[in-house]
Amino acid sequence: MMFADLIDAEDFRQRLVALGIELPADADPDTCARLAAQRQAEAEVPGLAALVTELEAQAGVMLPEVREALVKHLRPAVD
Repeated sequence: MMFADLIDAEDFRQRLVALGIELPADADPDTCARLAAQRQAEAEVPGLAALVTELEAQAGVMLPEVREALVKHLRPAVD
């Protein structure tokens, strides 16, 4: 039996940090997405739009709170 790697809060946070977005270590997905969207509004974050597209393609293996934060904050920020 195979188990898919779920995109959880820590994975989501780490992917945003890898783009150079500073986030608190204990930030929940909503906070991470909100702060990333604010950063995008200040100056475009290279790679953020591609990350959003990549994550949307993996929605089936994403925890609900991560999916909600993505839809609520990041998709509007990169459109």
